[in-house]
Amino acid sequence: MGTHRLNITLPEELAGRLRDKPNKSAFIAEAVRAKLEEEARARAKTALAEAYRRAAQEDRELAREWDGVAGDGL
Repeated sequence: MGTHRLNITLPEELAGRLRDKPNKSAFIAEAVRAKLEEEARARAKTALAEAYRRAAQEDRELAREWDGVAGDGL
């Protein structure tokens, strides 16, 4: 896997907390990867919840349509 050099700016307090990390680039890369995966999971969870809400609404509408038929001896 290739690399790309970035010049980033961090708050002084945060940069100070990285001072003792032997491989800052790897540490930051892992932190960014974890955050991006967390955001992707949150988006997927939101999309899935919305899909479930739509499916439940469709199920309720279908059940209402069939309520009148259910008593007809079918």
